[in-house]
Amino acid sequence: MSRTRFSTPNRRTFLGGAAFLGAGLATPALAQTVYDSGVVYEDNAYTNIRRNISSFRSLEWQPYFANTKNGAILVDITSRALHFWSEDQSIYKLFPTSVPVSEDLTRKGRTEVVRKVVGPTWAPTPAMKIRNPEWPDFVAAGPDNPLGTHALYLSWQYYRIHGTHDTRKIGRKSSNGCIGLYNEHIAILFGLTKVGTQVLLI
Repeated sequence: MSRTRFSTPNRRTFLGGAAFLGAGLATPALAQTVYDSGVVYEDNAYTNIRRNISSFRSLEWQPYFANTKNGAILVDITSRALHFWSEDQSIYKLFPTSVPVSEDLTRKGRTEVVRKVVGPTWAPTPAMKIRNPEWPDFVAAGPDNPLGTHALYLSWQYYRIHGTHDTRKIGRKSSNGCIGLYNEHIAILFGLTKVGTQVLLI
């Protein structure tokens, strides 16, 4: 595991990031967790989000789905953005995300939501334990849980769309395969989705 440096944004960089997020995205409080995939974080927690502004734009659902039955979620790994359309297409949401740290941890294609959990627990996958044997075998729901406050379980084993208490991860390559959102955003998405919601990762 590579050496991890934790830095807290100074007041100027924090306010700069808050000004951007205030344009339509909630600004969660900074938090910290120990299960961080060994990423070396930069001093500005919002650097990567600002870097992706040109790619962070609204999209139409038609190029990606035949229909929006049960709702549809599109995750764009490159722009690190999640798009949601309701079944009747009256609701559209766009959220910044964290994405996997490397190509070998990235899975693309079609899946669906098979389970929804408030206050999820977490256990590392066998592959995670090999890479990080010091990690615990189980973490209960709460502020130290890397799945945050809500989780959408996908039909692919071990893959989830979930929240995070570590807000520095959003906008970065920082996960072991899952897609992470601010807790405030996953709570919104959780309320809009259902078991059977379509998911496409590109």
